[in-house]
Amino acid sequence: MSHRRYLAILGVSFGIWWLLLAIRPLDRKVWAMENGLVVVAVFLLATFHRRLLFSRVSYTLIFVFLCLHQIGGHYTYSEVPYDACFESITGRTFNSLVGWERNNFDRVVHFSYGLLLAYPVREVFLRVANARGFWGYFLPLDLTMSTSLIFEFLEWALVLVFAGDAGKAYLGTQGDEWDAHKDMALAAMGAIIAMSVTAAWNWRWQRDFAREWTESLRVKVKAPLGEDELARMARQPK
Repeated sequence: MSHRRYLAILGVSFGIWWLLLAIRPLDRKVWAMENGLVVVAVFLLATFHRRLLFSRVSYTLIFVFLCLHQIGGHYTYSEVPYDACFESITGRTFNSLVGWERNNFDRVVHFSYGLLLAYPVREVFLRVANARGFWGYFLPLDLTMSTSLIFEFLEWALVLVFAGDAGKAYLGTQGDEWDAHKDMALAAMGAIIAMSVTAAWNWRWQRDFAREWTESLRVKVKAPLGEDELARMARQPK
């Protein structure tokens, strides 16, 4: 199956999933806020798919993450009834099985953000920025962590704008003052796992893995930059 046909199948599948979960969400305002970034992400993927066609692995990882996010948008993250569903099947709650005391669906999705999206981000760095060796693993981790931080700031800003129950439901801290810190830590942990697995796979199968890693850490420009580079630029004829 071609990459574009595979992308089309995932796109149609996500469209159906999105429509189903757009029907009577628990809180329409929260659903709208949660879908803002989804609209941007789908628009960018659709716009640039001819110029930057991802691998099937990357598209699958993005698809799974967006599907998980839609569940959180439909129910609001703090009200996703995974515990009730699990209890109806097994006779006991999932939280009691693993020792959780709160609805941790939001934590699972933050972890999934790093675990599932670090690899597609790595594709961008390798194919657009030509990152190699150490930087091909560190930069996806760095971007995942920084965007997780930006998202927490965005959540805070939206809560200030949409004060009241909608803002609280969107933030979903459930009374935990360290909620944002834990969310960012879980996203970082997911990205570390994803990049560690990728590095281990490449170490096993990529013949020039060690050479590429060493070359990526070699200093390419010997001359200092900063004020020295500004002085060199000023001396150049226009």
